[in-house]
Amino acid sequence: MTDKEILELYRDGQQQRAFNEIVKNYSERLYWHVRSLVCSHEDTDDLLQDIFVKVWTALPSFRGEAQFYTWLYRIATNVALNFLGKQKVRSALSFESLADNQVKKVEDDPWFNGDELELQLSKAIQKLPQKQKAVFCLRYYQELSYEEISEIMGSSVGALKASYHFAYEKIKKELKENFNDGL
Repeated sequence: MTDKEILELYRDGQQQRAFNEIVKNYSERLYWHVRSLVCSHEDTDDLLQDIFVKVWTALPSFRGEAQFYTWLYRIATNVALNFLGKQKVRSALSFESLADNQVKKVEDDPWFNGDELELQLSKAIQKLPQKQKAVFCLRYYQELSYEEISEIMGSSVGALKASYHFAYEKIKKELKENFNDGL
């Protein structure tokens, strides 16, 4: 079912059916987007529930000024970044680094099934500042255009291109250091 059909269902009074279609169409995509940011299956599952509660609550106010999926991704990204912000405060209070905690989550993840390069890439991504991490994941993993990411992040295309470039360079440097073979 298309986003337009889902929104028509919602406006025609079939809110529960429309919401079920949203969950059906977007659960997996939003799961992997959030998972790329927070690294933990358990945290991602919890956040996904929060995201869909926020979607349900905010759906009556969706005006259609943005594309529906970018609106959903914006909610998901904000929830994930807020979670990471709280994790950063907790880490600071315990004198630990959020990046180190995130890297440890990647290393300890029983669900991770990639090769060594994927593991090192995931670890490098977790060391990025939050905004760069979000931009990189939306562009690299979700394959969204800069215009779509602009709708999600509320930043200019130029700023996003710069963020992606800086993230790319940091990841490239990290991978070169880990593999030392001129990637």
